[in-house]
Amino acid sequence: MTPLSDLSAALARVLLEKQLKLVTAESCTGGLIAAACTDLAGSSAWFERGFVTYSNDAKIELLGVQERLLRRAGAVCEGVARAMVLGALAHSKAQVAVAVTGVAGPTGGSASKPVGTVWFGFAVPGQVTTEKCHFSGDRAAVRAATVQHAFTRLLALLP
Repeated sequence: MTPLSDLSAALARVLLEKQLKLVTAESCTGGLIAAACTDLAGSSAWFERGFVTYSNDAKIELLGVQERLLRRAGAVCEGVARAMVLGALAHSKAQVAVAVTGVAGPTGGSASKPVGTVWFGFAVPGQVTTEKCHFSGDRAAVRAATVQHAFTRLLALLP
């Protein structure tokens, strides 16, 4: 077992115990969170679906993110992370959601959103939160850290 598979197994146990299902909405990770979930045999009992919404059009069409928000703030911001997580819940039968949007690099960063900036949206029953993190390293390291953080925070947020 790896640290990531340990985290996903722990999340699976909590979701099964609480009879909850998870949905993911991913941009910068391109489906890595969903893949880590479905690496576990039996994940269909707790993993409902995953949205890979890499483009702005996908965020709009699949999750209902408002085009004006994307134009005004860009895809990597708190408002988009919140809209993505709420859209994932609205377009699924899950009760728990995680959304990620960020700059994995090596290009695409700016002074206000440097490479490694990732916004998270989390939804658990009765609570929606957002969080910004900065991860270091190359593209693979940023994406791996994003997946690990998503699992860690979901475990902390689930009552």
